[in-house]
Amino acid sequence: MAKHLDLEEQEQLAELKHFWNKWGNLISVLLIVVFGGIAAWNGWNWWQRHQGTQASALFEEVERAAQAKDLERIKRATADIQEQYARTAYAQQATLLAAKAWHEAGQPDAARSALAWVAGKARDPGYQAVARLRLAALLADQKSYDDALQQLAGSMPAEFEPLAADRRGDILLLQGKKAEAIAAYQKAWAGLAEQPEYRRIVEVKLASLGGEVAKS
Repeated sequence: MAKHLDLEEQEQLAELKHFWNKWGNLISVLLIVVFGGIAAWNGWNWWQRHQGTQASALFEEVERAAQAKDLERIKRATADIQEQYARTAYAQQATLLAAKAWHEAGQPDAARSALAWVAGKARDPGYQAVARLRLAALLADQKSYDDALQQLAGSMPAEFEPLAADRRGDILLLQGKKAEAIAAYQKAWAGLAEQPEYRRIVEVKLASLGGEVAKS
């Protein structure tokens, strides 16, 4: 009986050895790939969390500096977050906040540069749209009307299209292009069905120009 069991064990060992000789290398490679992928994923998640934590701290620094109206601190912190964490949403938010602070402090060139950075480098289309809208307004204030309209050219996320049309109407009106301004305001009005308060403002603009809206 013992010998019979020994023979069975030897056969099983022989089968196992044959199986491993045939498939062992492939199994080893697959295990390396699987566990390597898990390690890489964990490493990536850690790096993302680390990036987010560091970027958040710099955003808060920009926020505190803006509240204190400390323009030099805003400049340093914004430069740091742009250089080190440009791909994060915190960098985009911080730069928009810095642009607002610089604009309010009477530094339009710094504000313009910050908005251009977000418009050109932001990964989120929403932040890009916000930057383009604000940059268009700033350029219009500086009487750079063609440059302002250029910021509003091209596609935007659907929810920003009516806002861009309204801003375009304002700029065209400043250029003395009444008919084109009315057309832009009409487009804005049509797209603002879900924002009745803003829609009423556009309707007032149209009424002042003698424009009509297509009411149902």
